[in-house]
Amino acid sequence: METTGPAARTLGFDLLDLELFAQVVEAGSITHGSREVHLALPSASARIRQMERAIGTPLLTRGRRGVTVTPAGLLLLRHAHSVLHQIDRMRGDLTEYATGLVATIRLLANTAAATTTLPEELVTFLVAHPAIDVDLEERPSHLIVQAVAEGRAEIGIVASSVSVGQLRHVALRDDRLALVTPPKHRFARRRRIRFEECLDQPFIGLSEGSALQEHLEGHAQPLGQRPHYRLRLPSVETVCQTVAAGVGVGVLPIAAVRRWQHVHHLATVPLSDDWAARQLLLVTHPTVALSAPAAALRAHLASTALAGDPAEETRQ
Repeated sequence: METTGPAARTLGFDLLDLELFAQVVEAGSITHGSREVHLALPSASARIRQMERAIGTPLLTRGRRGVTVTPAGLLLLRHAHSVLHQIDRMRGDLTEYATGLVATIRLLANTAAATTTLPEELVTFLVAHPAIDVDLEERPSHLIVQAVAEGRAEIGIVASSVSVGQLRHVALRDDRLALVTPPKHRFARRRRIRFEECLDQPFIGLSEGSALQEHLEGHAQPLGQRPHYRLRLPSVETVCQTVAAGVGVGVLPIAAVRRWQHVHHLATVPLSDDWAARQLLLVTHPTVALSAPAAALRAHLASTALAGDPAEETRQ
């Protein structure tokens, strides 16, 4: 007897289909998702339509502002993450034996980590591991926690101001935020200052979409104010340079500012708000084993924690 209906359909998804779908859901856009996997938009759209035909139900809801995932799409997404993680782990575990096979670790980091010591730490790691690549992306801490929990990244570095849930985490170093001013600014001699006291000042900030800027604006909203940005710049160095010139003030991690104080004359005044007293945490999934390359990177980053900072693994 010939069987018909959804149960008889052959899904026939390949790894590119699964990676494309995961990227589209994360970006909320077929256009942006197709760019991540280096597909032309018509080809990406055709692949997703074919996936929907194979399953027999919509996976995405299309709208004027992008796409959202349907319940069926959410189920597929969970399986896609599982499959892609296993492939990455297999590739990583085999790099030790397979000549020419390169493993890629997806590492998500907040602004403070991505703009301070992390680049140098990755350089030393990559020099020691020529068969490993690192895909470093800057994201807000709460989105990093979500991505690691869902298996979309093996390792994340986040601020302790967000809940890491059940993720395994290890403290790397302190990451207190401070007001950054020219040396002769009226706040420069303060020992500490509350964020709300600064909000009448002209600000120099990082570019739109920066993880740190989203963090600051989230804490400004309950105060009924929003920082007035005279200028947004792409890097901590250019923010420091512009603040030193007297154009405005900024809020940055103290560790990031210290890297440029020998070049630019700056004063730092620690914020006294509870949410500004942060640590950087390295987070991984609580139950999914890391691939060998990711485990090596995790060990390398944990070993670089500043002396005196706790580096004992815990769970919340």
